[in-house]
Amino acid sequence: MSIELNNESGVSLDESVLQRLAAFALDRLFVNPEADLSIVLVDEAAMEQLHVEWMDEPGPTDVLSFPMDELRPGSEDAITPAGLLGDIVLCPQVASVQAEAAGHGAQDELLLLTCHGLLHLLGFDHATPEEEAEMFGLQREILTAFAEIERRSSK
Repeated sequence: MSIELNNESGVSLDESVLQRLAAFALDRLFVNPEADLSIVLVDEAAMEQLHVEWMDEPGPTDVLSFPMDELRPGSEDAITPAGLLGDIVLCPQVASVQAEAAGHGAQDELLLLTCHGLLHLLGFDHATPEEEAEMFGLQREILTAFAEIERRSSK
């Protein structure tokens, strides 16, 4: 699995944990190991420009997802075909403000946003209450399982 990460934000952070989470989530969702994913971290000005251009909304946002081949989660019996998942764009500065408001660390917020963006690439949405319950439930499951694996590996 190719997970390319480019940090253009000017914020120093543990980029490898974002890649590990993405790999973990893709494996858990039975996405083909040949699939390609790009994660880009940008500053507030770049994120605001993308937010205006693609969502027609002012100001920077925390995460944007740009799907490419419209891959969907697979199953144990049928993994997804190989392809380009797309791009997840994160803004660490916005994530940091949100993390403080939520009472947790910026790294945890970036993990949540990475998972959230990845689920959007795989076709999940939260426009209706049913979609929100499904997407946020899966997001919670993935993050909880990943945190447990990270705890075990750090011992």
